[in-house]
Amino acid sequence: MACVFIASILWGTTGTAATFAPELSPLAVGAVAMGIGGLLQGLIAADIMVRQRQQIARQWPYLLTGALAVAVYPLAFYAAMRYAGVAVGTVISIGSAPLLSSLIEYRLDGLRLTRKWICGAVIGVAGMALLCLAQRGAHPAGGGEHATTGMLLGLVAGFTYALYSWSARRLMCKGIAPRAAMGATFSAGGVLLMPVLLMTGAPLLHSWTNAGVGIYMALIPMFFGYICYGIGLARISASTATTITLLEPVVAAVLAVMLVGETLPLSGWIGIGLIVACLSIITVPAGLLIPRWRGPRRPARF
Repeated sequence: MACVFIASILWGTTGTAATFAPELSPLAVGAVAMGIGGLLQGLIAADIMVRQRQQIARQWPYLLTGALAVAVYPLAFYAAMRYAGVAVGTVISIGSAPLLSSLIEYRLDGLRLTRKWICGAVIGVAGMALLCLAQRGAHPAGGGEHATTGMLLGLVAGFTYALYSWSARRLMCKGIAPRAAMGATFSAGGVLLMPVLLMTGAPLLHSWTNAGVGIYMALIPMFFGYICYGIGLARISASTATTITLLEPVVAAVLAVMLVGETLPLSGWIGIGLIVACLSIITVPAGLLIPRWRGPRRPARF
């Protein structure tokens, strides 16, 4: 659990860290963070990837899907924070991912949408609507359009995050080791991001600050953070780990207000609270939210 807490805190610092290098475009930030970080993920999993190369090659549709999603995710994520703000961009991206993940599994895997999921989805959509209204009210003279663009990009980030998680999971279900599945997906996505880095990464060399931000993003949140998350996920349940990562948007929002100087109206904070509540409803097992009634048992329905 401590490892997942560490990963969540590190991920929550990425948006604030990016603001210290305003010369870097969102494309450059995303390419250096996920591109270099993804290649490092592949490097530490190279041994098992080589051993399972034939199994991985046979599942190339899932690998290609995951790689494309990994390549698009950071570009949309950091662009969302640039246009909508660190707090809102992070919350929309992270808040929409579990909802979109369930829809992907419903469409592709035949997952049944439960009443708990529908309840959480309604609360989450209400929270996102409040965030949108709050941003329009905070930027009445044109900023609202940029905020809306940022929120749409946040939804793209949430979708691609859910998509590469689904594809990596499908690789694991096909008998590929988790470390190999994640290493192959992230390293392939990192390779796809290299042309973007070459085209947009020149400002990284303009100052030590820009270079430091790039190195920090690649090594700490994206590389070390994912290592911590993997260690934790191997020892606690997925629902517990997902619930702990709700700390990420909270960290991002607090840092954005304290260090970046962003302001958010009360309705925006209520929107953030609703999205966190949505994630809690979706990820926390029902038995932890509502005490079980110890009456006559009914047959389970599937």
